[in-house]
Amino acid sequence: MPTDKTAITHTPLSDWHENNGGRMVDFAGWSMPVQYQSVIQEHHQTRNSVGVFDVSHMGRFFFYGTNVGQWIDGLMTRRIAGVDAGKIRYSLVTNEDGMILDDVLVYHLDCHPEDADTFPPTEADGKSFYMVVVNAGNREKLANWFRSHIPDGSGIRLDDRTEESAMIAVQGPKANGIIASMATLDPESLAYYTGAVAKIDDQWAIVSRTGYTGEDGCELILNASVAESLWSKIAEEAQAVGGGVSGLAARDTLRLEAGMPLYGHELSEQINAASTGLNFAINTKGRTFCGDLAIAKSKEAATDPVRVGLELEGRRPAREGCPVLVDQMHIGELTSGTLSPTLEKPIAMAYLSPEFSTVGTKVEVDIRGKTHAATVVALPFYQRPKS
Repeated sequence: MPTDKTAITHTPLSDWHENNGGRMVDFAGWSMPVQYQSVIQEHHQTRNSVGVFDVSHMGRFFFYGTNVGQWIDGLMTRRIAGVDAGKIRYSLVTNEDGMILDDVLVYHLDCHPEDADTFPPTEADGKSFYMVVVNAGNREKLANWFRSHIPDGSGIRLDDRTEESAMIAVQGPKANGIIASMATLDPESLAYYTGAVAKIDDQWAIVSRTGYTGEDGCELILNASVAESLWSKIAEEAQAVGGGVSGLAARDTLRLEAGMPLYGHELSEQINAASTGLNFAINTKGRTFCGDLAIAKSKEAATDPVRVGLELEGRRPAREGCPVLVDQMHIGELTSGTLSPTLEKPIAMAYLSPEFSTVGTKVEVDIRGKTHAATVVALPFYQRPKS
């Protein structure tokens, strides 16, 4: 991580954040807004109306070459080969030991509809292209990992377009309506975890019905040169309907309520993918991928710690690293915790010994030497109301 200010990378929206009250922090080497006003206010506006997040720090890799889909498939826990254009897949990337290098989104989208030198790219073999969105802190590691697995003479190429593009998440019950008023595509015409190339405010962009908050909404990827103008318009529209811009702190409380894992907390190179409970993202039948045998072995042994949700009694939130106990015996520790703004109670995720992972199990959490009663609960903690 950079140690001096000049080494910090700025998103195309950094000036806007600084000029509009964003409290900036160094996050994975990027200058990012952690909050603008109250974290709780930004949390609630996303749940009730719309929150607008700068997520341009996320890495964006485009892949080209013959049989790219089949090649990517061999590096993902989720099936990618044969997935139709327009689909997006959440997947884990694991090493040979089944340990998690990152969690990613793999996009397979139809190419740009016009032969123009603009964003998204038109260069591809065939009529579609693949893109992988990775976590900011893993960008360099994943770029090296992917490149090290490109077969000699294959012609497969990775193009890192992170710093020449921007990524904006528009989340909440009113999010899609705001984008529909500006775009040639209504996000609600897309199924969940699908995407397309469209124009927003007369600028080409990738629109995906994805997010990291537990709310409906979309994420936009577009050229860095036009990002601030579009961001400003979206922010104004959001404010007009009771929403607004939101920072990383609210994004974290939102994702935790939704039971979504965060790399460096619930996911890491010390955690086998089989422990995460993300079974939908691990497809082993009829295919092989890097780490598949180690993941299968962990599943069969069923002795590794298991990711669970916890609700704590009282109002005191517990944080990452707090030990979890049963009869004074250490059975695991917390990976994330907060006082849920929506549920108004302390919640946490933890990895516990399998025999204590059943929903309803009573445990204790040690918070600075004082134990607090807690119960294992099902994930997610929060689910948005069905429309």
